[in-house]
Amino acid sequence: MIELPIHNATGKKVETISIDEADLGGEVRPSLLKQAYVMFHSNLRHGAARTKSRGMVEGSTRKLYRQKGTGNARMGTARTIIRKGGGVAFAKTQRTEVFRKKMPKRMRRLANRNALLAKLVDNEVLCIDSLDLSAPSTKGLEAMFKALNINRTCLVALRADQRNAALSARNIDDADTIRVDQLNAFELLNHRFLVIDKASLQSFLDGSVWPNSGDDKEAA
Repeated sequence: MIELPIHNATGKKVETISIDEADLGGEVRPSLLKQAYVMFHSNLRHGAARTKSRGMVEGSTRKLYRQKGTGNARMGTARTIIRKGGGVAFAKTQRTEVFRKKMPKRMRRLANRNALLAKLVDNEVLCIDSLDLSAPSTKGLEAMFKALNINRTCLVALRADQRNAALSARNIDDADTIRVDQLNAFELLNHRFLVIDKASLQSFLDGSVWPNSGDDKEAA
């Protein structure tokens, strides 16, 4: 069992919760985490590279000059691939589906939970008793981060109704927010710390966020 301390807004430990490693995959699985990370990262690609073939280039199809009698090499249309401003022999087209990767739903969910286990093992999960702020306050949230000794990038997992906390975190450098039901291995591994409140963490561990979870999507 992993004993995770719960802190208040001033960084003081107020209680402890026990988390069973078996619920998060039992042990950290590097190969599974890498597969999930590569999938999410690849699905972020849009395949925006695009060039024009000679048929796509605007211009006349008229032969530039007569074939014989000029002393020049014979030449056809100005849109040919060997002339400046002409087309490309093998034009690139926008094909996002080429980069898309998939994983079975159970593997994605296991990877998400296993990424959380990796964070717990490394003491990089900072659980707060509550992130329900009465009003947006970037200064107050920065003070909380300082009390928790957060000195690297952090991911703040919030519920949909915790808008004040989301507004408070958006102006803090190296801090990103994500909804608890969209928490995934890619975002967890891309940040050093995870900041989450007790209720949100419990809902993630219980699986109650799964029905609308972003981990059911191949794309991040």
